[in-house]
Order: sequence, then structure tokens, then C-alpha cells
Amino acid sequence: MSFAEAIRLAAESARGRVELDAPLAPFTWFRVGGAAEALFSPADEADLAAFLGRLPAPVPVTAIGLGSNLIVRDGGVEGVVVRLGGRAFNTIEVIEDSRIVAGAAAPDAFVAKAAATAGVDGLAFLRGVPGSIGGALRMNAGAHGGEIGNALVEARGVGRSGAVRTFSNADMGYSYRHSAAPDDVIFTRATLQGRPGDREAILAEMERITRAREASQPIREKTGGSTFKNPPGAKAWELIDKAGCRGLVVGDAQVSTMHCNFLINRGKATAADLEALGETVRRRVRETSGETLEWEIERIGVPGAL
Repeated sequence: MSFAEAIRLAAESARGRVELDAPLAPFTWFRVGGAAEALFSPADEADLAAFLGRLPAPVPVTAIGLGSNLIVRDGGVEGVVVRLGGRAFNTIEVIEDSRIVAGAAAPDAFVAKAAATAGVDGLAFLRGVPGSIGGALRMNAGAHGGEIGNALVEARGVGRSGAVRTFSNADMGYSYRHSAAPDDVIFTRATLQGRPGDREAILAEMERITRAREASQPIREKTGGSTFKNPPGAKAWELIDKAGCRGLVVGDAQVSTMHCNFLINRGKATAADLEALGETVRRRVRETSGETLEWEIERIGVPGAL
């Protein structure tokens, strides 16, 4: 059975939306990339679990969030791309003991604002993290001295077989910009632990983070957040700058002159342009400093035709 036929059969009982040959560029901050063979937006967690349970194991499944740290290659993505959305996945609830329960599709900044409004401290750093809670869980996202791994109580998700699973903080195996959670799990929600705090002080801290981002990062460009992880004891942007890569251009992709750990689509860049630019930066940094930069931006799909 072809992937297309298997997807069609699995979709017959789905309550969410299944779209074939769905363009993915509009869902990424870079605005580049090809189409998904099928794009599934489940109605809720039960719908996601049932769909994955019906889908034959050989059909690839890829989850995307808000597309902030993502390059979709020009040839598109085989199999099913899952994108969570709607009330089932973007709710944010403040519960007892300064805890926040957030859906995986909830934007990180919205979670920070909800926590601040409720006088819950310790989550303001999320204001500086682009993307959604699901992506933050997957990569232990952080900014301004905080990481989601420091706040997570429990994460919930659905595995490739359709089984719903729960993960403690220890189960996630967090390290810098990495989790040891199984690759096939699509996170659906998280419980985060804060602490009682002063609402006005927390809002002021969030405003400070906002100003710092606007002053130092090209957030109004078509960009994708930090491109490379910081090597131990070093800062990626400094290594890139010392390698002479600030402002470097490949096609219509450019290393930001404002913050050179950011890549920019100047308007007509392809995913191939962005990836080639990133690899050029990695090569130059390796030649000048001996450091091998690791991609922080996730790259998915197949290259386009030459």
C-alpha cells in the first residue's frame, strides 16, 4: 500500500483536518520550503492518538509547532506532518501551588504572560523564547537564564503507535538544548512549576526581556531564532563574527548584521540557500577556531530538485 493510500484510509475516521499536498512555508518563520504529503490538524489528543494508531508504521510522521526554529527543505516532507492547534492544544490554565498547565500549541510568550498575570514567578524567561510549548519541551528551550527543563513537572504526549504517555522531568533527560524523550512522541501538554511572585515585578521583567530582544535580535525579519548552539565555554555569535561571517550572503539568505547567530530570508531565499549559508558558516568557524557548531534550528524534509 502506498503512503498516500494509507494516509487516506487513516483519515477517513479522523475528526480533525487532513490536507493533501499542503504547503508548509506559510507555517515557518523563514517562509520557505515545500509541501507536506499530508498535513494533519487533530481535533484533540484522542483524535491524534486514534489517527496515529490507524496509520501503518512505515508511514513517516513529523510534528511541527509554530515554525520558529525550523527549515522545511524545498522538496517537502514525506508522509504526515502533524500540526497542533485550536482550543484543545493551546489552552493555558493556572492551577494550585503556582503551577501552569499549558497545551503544546500555546505560544511560549502567552504562557509567560498568563503566569505573570496570575502572579506566578519563574516563567518570565518564556517571553524570550520563540515558538510554542511543544517545541520548547522537545529541545529544552531557554533564554535569559531560564530553561523549560528547570520548570517542567510533567509532560504528556502521544507516541507513534497512538499510545498516550506521560513523562516526568527526570524522564525527559534534559541537557543544553536537548531532551532524551523518544523522537516519535508528539507532546500535547505540559505542567510547569512556578513560585508566588509580585505581578508588577514579573511584568516589568518581561518588558525588560522584550526590550533586550528588540535591541539585539532581528525579530522583525524572516528569521528562525538562534541558528547554532553555543559550544561549551563559547558563544556561537562570537565565533561566527570572528570567522568573518557577519553579513555573509548565499542566494537571498544572509547572516544577520544585527546578531550573527541569526539567518535571514531577505525575501526570495530558498531553504537550500539558508542551509547552504549555515553550512558555509560552520565550515568557516571550524577553519578559524577549530569549533564545530551544531545546528539549533531543526531541518526537515528532502532537498529540492537541482
